[in-house]
Amino acid sequence: MKDDVDKRADTRDVPNLKGYDQRLKDEAAEEGMEIPAAEPTSKTQIIAIYGKGGIGKSFTLANLSHMMAEQGKRVLLIGCDPKSDTTSLLFGGKACPTIIETSTKKKLAGEEVAIGDVCFKRGGVFAMELGGPEVGRGCGGRGIIHGFELLEKLGFHDWDFDYVLLDFLGDVVCGGFGLPIARDMAQKVILVASNDLQSLYVANNVCSAVEYFRKLGGNVGVAGLVVNKDDHSGEAQAFAKAVDIPILASIPQDDDLRKKSANYQIVGTDASPWGALFAELGENVAVAPPVRPTPLDQDGLLDLFDGSDTGEGVVLEPATDTDMRGKNAAPMKSLEVVYDDV
Repeated sequence: MKDDVDKRADTRDVPNLKGYDQRLKDEAAEEGMEIPAAEPTSKTQIIAIYGKGGIGKSFTLANLSHMMAEQGKRVLLIGCDPKSDTTSLLFGGKACPTIIETSTKKKLAGEEVAIGDVCFKRGGVFAMELGGPEVGRGCGGRGIIHGFELLEKLGFHDWDFDYVLLDFLGDVVCGGFGLPIARDMAQKVILVASNDLQSLYVANNVCSAVEYFRKLGGNVGVAGLVVNKDDHSGEAQAFAKAVDIPILASIPQDDDLRKKSANYQIVGTDASPWGALFAELGENVAVAPPVRPTPLDQDGLLDLFDGSDTGEGVVLEPATDTDMRGKNAAPMKSLEVVYDDV
């Protein structure tokens, strides 16, 4: 009888908790509709690019967007990384005023934000930065959500572009960074990674997010992987094969590319020796259909690498109470309450 009372007490403040939890599990377990292997039907392709911080998303996107503009496409590049560095290379290292920062200043002055305050162009590419909160003063993901609310007020859904490229940090466990996937804001996702475990771990997490929201009825798929700083060791290619997504381009680990990137020089142009590489990437991005990935578990991801580099053979050894209490280790007195005989 006591157990029954305890169970009722545990759930009385949260009615239907078990039912709601089970419905979520059942919903996530259902097979979603297959993504059609065709180009998106809407005129504008909205593409979200994800990758680990520092992996080269901004380098890839600045040059890709510039090349697509040279190919005659109308391209809008939106930086959605709180570091606000997506447009730096495109603008020769100049900082682009962010939407969030500009909005705050305008609001204090009692003014409205205009397109010319936040959107700038070079080489046929239109570009802007969402920005983020000051250090220690807010959530970067929430800043992304606020930024897109402002974009909608500026008429985002009526803008006339062939491609809108969104640069997102790969930390999709944050609701703000997972926004394009969770809310079907993009038709497809492109991953940027290298031949290292950490960047592929992030890429795999994004695949997991795509698959999770597909099971919940979402429609976003993965168009493919861009391998940056490719040293030909093959782990990124093995990952793409394992999760069943194509390689859109392999950008080599090259000192000339490194120097040009560091000096804010665009190489995604026909005038550059690297132009053909980015021209091919632009064509692949345009036609690649969104597909449903098959994300790996932790062991499957580790298996892509040489075991000597990933802690192969390590065994988890359980800790003991003595380990935890160290020098204070001693038999504990019973916590049982003993009542004296009446």
